[in-house]
Amino acid sequence: MTRSRGWGLPLVVLLLAVAGGAAYLLVGPDDSDDPFASYCDAVVDHREDIGAARSAGAETGLLRALPAFEELADEAPEDIRDEWRIVVDRVSDLRDALDDAGVDPASYDPEKPPEGLSADQRKAIRTAAVRLGAEDTAAALSGVEQQARDVCKTPLSL
Repeated sequence: MTRSRGWGLPLVVLLLAVAGGAAYLLVGPDDSDDPFASYCDAVVDHREDIGAARSAGAETGLLRALPAFEELADEAPEDIRDEWRIVVDRVSDLRDALDDAGVDPASYDPEKPPEGLSADQRKAIRTAAVRLGAEDTAAALSGVEQQARDVCKTPLSL
């Protein structure tokens, strides 16, 4: 006696496949597999802030962009963290030197420093500014900009 299987098992397999496909379409692909997704989102979120800060001038603009830089450094993938650390450290050093001296970055003129600055304060500001303008800082800035363009397909607007 032969027994006919009918459509029972193939129908169950077909229904499971359709349900799995529908669930994938509803939920969508999982970005947790993309190590750059949150970093690229942060790059896009901070482009406007960095662009606005950039229009303020070299050092002053970098100081205004520091909060955005700090967030990007926190989100940065492993391969660009060292470059972000250099950028954040150098900008922070200048901010700290100016703050310690009680100097407004927008009005500071190294050729005519404000009255009352000590030699140590002038030296700290000058050292921080020189380090910010150093070749390794420029290379780090270039590296994070290149990473944003290559990986995130978005200019960082530095």
